[in-house]
Amino acid sequence: MKKIKLYFSLIKFSHTIFALPFAAIGYFLAVHQDAYSFDSTLLIYVVLCMIFARSAAMAFNRYIDADIDKKNERTATREIPSGKIQPRAALTFTIFSSLLFITSTYYINELCFYLSPLALFIVLSYSYTKRFTALCHFILGLGLSLAPIGAYIAVTGEFAIIPILFSAIVLTWSGGFDIIYSLQDEEFDKAEQLHSIPARIGRKKALRLSIFTHSITALLVLFTGIAGNFSYPYWIGAAMFIGLLTFQHTIVSPRDISKVNLAFGTSNGIAGVLFAAGVIAGFFV
Repeated sequence: MKKIKLYFSLIKFSHTIFALPFAAIGYFLAVHQDAYSFDSTLLIYVVLCMIFARSAAMAFNRYIDADIDKKNERTATREIPSGKIQPRAALTFTIFSSLLFITSTYYINELCFYLSPLALFIVLSYSYTKRFTALCHFILGLGLSLAPIGAYIAVTGEFAIIPILFSAIVLTWSGGFDIIYSLQDEEFDKAEQLHSIPARIGRKKALRLSIFTHSITALLVLFTGIAGNFSYPYWIGAAMFIGLLTFQHTIVSPRDISKVNLAFGTSNGIAGVLFAAGVIAGFFV
């Protein structure tokens, strides 16, 4: 049991809350259509795909960043730098999770199976991006944005504009809050010549860019609601989501980043759940 807890901590399983609500949106958006019906087995496969892909991505990130994490006081106690999990074990876990992801897509449909290597490439390659581009935050967002469109394709076997819009919401939303999260490592990133937006342009401008990015998120939420002709529960969820986006920018400032974790984890976790609840509830009204 202790070992299981270590691996759950390694992959930050609690952070699944960021992508899972949007995977649910993609799934129920698809089954809401007349041509499709609810399939509990397929839903389980969708959830498993998301968990396996994210587990592979997080374990690989910890494996690749082990030497960097060891130098950083904030991350030195993580499982690999502290010796609680060996690097080879983390790499084995990554490979195993990746294989489980691909296997799960095989049982969904051909398109998901054929796209699974590309999806894995996106979520795994993020771990390298901080070494050469400050756009790493948006590569992370791109990986998370696969959740709604992936779940939709799992049901329908095809692309569509509305789930792509939900993916765009996730991309800008998570890119914006990852900029906030990276404020904690601004000085360390500069010292180690790592690339992040706070290290590149400074804390004040980074926060402004995060606000701008989340403004785009809010506009996308509004546009998606109009384009999808969604009913009033969507707009209730949208209002709470945008409200919490705004809230996180009131508690973090260039002079005080002590509440970064509240803004990054708690606020965004609640925002995603409330928005998904509103969107999905709208399908039944």
